[in-house]
Amino acid sequence: MQDRPYPTLAEATRIWARIGLLSFGGPAGQIALMHRILVEERRWLGEKRFLHALNYCMLLPGPEAMQLAVYIGWLMHRTLGGIIAGALFVLPGAVAIMALSWVYALYGNVGPVEALFFGLKAAVLAIVVQAVIRIGARALGSPAMLAIAAASFVAIFAFGVPFPLIILAAGLIGLAGARAGVPAFLAAGAHAQVGRVQVADADTLLGEETPGHAQVDRAHALRVAAVILILWLGPVALLFAALGPAHVFSQIAGFFSILAVVTFGGAYAVLAWVAQEAVQNFGWLAPGEMLDGLGMAETTPGPLIMVTQFVGFMGAFRDAGGLPPLLAGTLGGLLTTWVTFLPCFLWIFLGAPFIERLRDNRALTAALTAVTAAVVGVILNLAVWFGLHVVFDELRRITAPGLALDIPVWTTLDPAAAGLVLAALVAVLRFGAGTLAILSACAAAGLLLGAAGLI
Repeated sequence: MQDRPYPTLAEATRIWARIGLLSFGGPAGQIALMHRILVEERRWLGEKRFLHALNYCMLLPGPEAMQLAVYIGWLMHRTLGGIIAGALFVLPGAVAIMALSWVYALYGNVGPVEALFFGLKAAVLAIVVQAVIRIGARALGSPAMLAIAAASFVAIFAFGVPFPLIILAAGLIGLAGARAGVPAFLAAGAHAQVGRVQVADADTLLGEETPGHAQVDRAHALRVAAVILILWLGPVALLFAALGPAHVFSQIAGFFSILAVVTFGGAYAVLAWVAQEAVQNFGWLAPGEMLDGLGMAETTPGPLIMVTQFVGFMGAFRDAGGLPPLLAGTLGGLLTTWVTFLPCFLWIFLGAPFIERLRDNRALTAALTAVTAAVVGVILNLAVWFGLHVVFDELRRITAPGLALDIPVWTTLDPAAAGLVLAALVAVLRFGAGTLAILSACAAAGLLLGAAGLI
């Protein structure tokens, strides 16, 4: 262990606040940021411990970067440290998305605002396509993985199979493949090296030994889990009892509580299901507005899944039920954030003390490998679904027993949208434009097209 003073909780709070404010760029950028600050600069923990925590978080539903922050916060300063780390990671994005949701609800139909979001949609579509390629390059290393990805795409795009069922099926296939000894399911899910500086665990503040509070304490873990469960599901039960299952607040609490349990694979993967349910089932917002919300999440700090706050805001705003619409929207957004992120603390505080038991579990690794392959197909569906709604003004649905397929009406092609999407794709895929650069450029292009009367 290094001969340096252990950070106080106040010092750690300042570090987590810094990380929360700088956490742009999606999970890859956020994980790299935490590695640079916590491993390379502060040397709180070493490379192996950091990657071990990251691998565990990748097994969990929910945003892996936020859960990694909770894990390290817990490792450093017990339960309170984990709560502070997770809350400060989410808070900046929650405040920013709420402010943008107000602006969107009040001024979304104003010309310049519409033009701004017109440009952001093209950028977000390019970013999602880039995510498909990046994850696919890592996950689809065998014909079996390609088959799972293709099957998941067809299942959700053409047949509307719910996202949780796709993930469950993929996990079961992975487990079966591992039991059968299929090599494609036995390869460990690799993560690229997240930092260039290799820091040995022995040279850090935590050292190589597991801290005393991190030892398995079943009673303490169960007590913490019980408290979080009450805080999470208690309000959901009260809303259902007081308002009934058809009320928008009950729908938000129920849907996003389920979402929190099945969000394997990151924000991009689950957004296809969110869009499907929020647009087609609940009618909370229009397809293009999902892209607007994702554009907000891409340009603000914090987890990309924070876009769900915008979805909950708009759902309650448009079905206020006697409340002032902005108040209803604010409550809906806050409720969404509460039930989406609170379970993340549960997974860490309950599971982290037992993480060593999972280290060499080949069956879990195989399940994760198959789930990751399925996630590629789901994200591809998201890209196609968003792309059709951005480039075409009208879609036609083909229905048959079990089939629900949207195809474009080619006469409604929007040339300005198609051109901007093509330019964004070239900038991202050919020239490697960064997230903030492409978002800024497309937003500016949208404003120029709006000023010229082309949109």
